Amino acid sequence: PSGRRRRTKAERARIAAESMMPGVTVADIARRYGTTRWQIYDWRKQLRQGNLVVPESVASLPVFAELVVDDSAAAAPAAATRSDIEIVVGDVMIRAGAGADEGQLMRAIRAARAAAS
Repeated sequence: PSGRRRRTKAERARIAAESMMPGVTVADIARRYGTTRWQIYDWRKQLRQGNLVVPESVASLPVFAELVVDDSAAAAPAAATRSDIEIVVGDVMIRAGAGADEGQLMRAIRAARAAAS
């Protein structure tokens, strides 16, 4: 045997999700689980692409930005706002169009959270 540890998809998804938590570094997570940073980056990519699924126990944690629905925007003319979704993080509003993918949104939310702290 090669001595390499085989992890289940659920384990890889959980470790990747843990590495995305605020204040956590990939290097610390890699040391904790005895793997490499590059492996964790690969698992994060797989998670973003939907090849790994975050376990419900992790997905239910209040980690990501709170979504606030503003019903008054529905009364505004469609020309005023061309985005499909608006996310408020602190004092920052992120507007995303139909073409925004999950990775883009995650990077924008992380950047907004970092700027707010």
